[in-house]
Amino acid sequence: MHAHDHHEHDHHEHGGHDLTRAAQTTLEKSGEQWTAMRERVFEALAGFDKPASAYDIAEAVSKAEGRRVAANSVYRILDLFVGSNLARRVESANAYMANTHPDCLHDCIFLVCDTCGQTTHLDDDVITRSVRSAAKGAGFSPERPVIEVRGKCSDCD
Repeated sequence: MHAHDHHEHDHHEHGGHDLTRAAQTTLEKSGEQWTAMRERVFEALAGFDKPASAYDIAEAVSKAEGRRVAANSVYRILDLFVGSNLARRVESANAYMANTHPDCLHDCIFLVCDTCGQTTHLDDDVITRSVRSAAKGAGFSPERPVIEVRGKCSDCD
């Protein structure tokens, strides 16, 4: 799959039930099962408006299920989601966000507000292509570039 410049194609931003179905389709295409537990974890993740930790998600799923769900099992599912493009990991915050267009593959640029924690995700393949080619130029094979910009969002500025 080759990357396009971000303004060259429309990606459909999924939300709510539509997002869950898009995630299910993407996961099943990768040969994985879409289980009730995976659905619960995905819906909990998609319900947060900021990046959520595995503990936040375990807490939300525990409440919804009415039973204790261990953060460890949530971690495993989140790793699977990141590997399948259903979720993105904000490395510096050790937190996760649902990918609203799991059917498109992009490298991520996150703008992380140090004050309120709000995180904006950008797709700019022009920038990430430069990062990949700089890595290749240094003899490095870039698997998954993640670019994070720390600062203040417009609400906190």
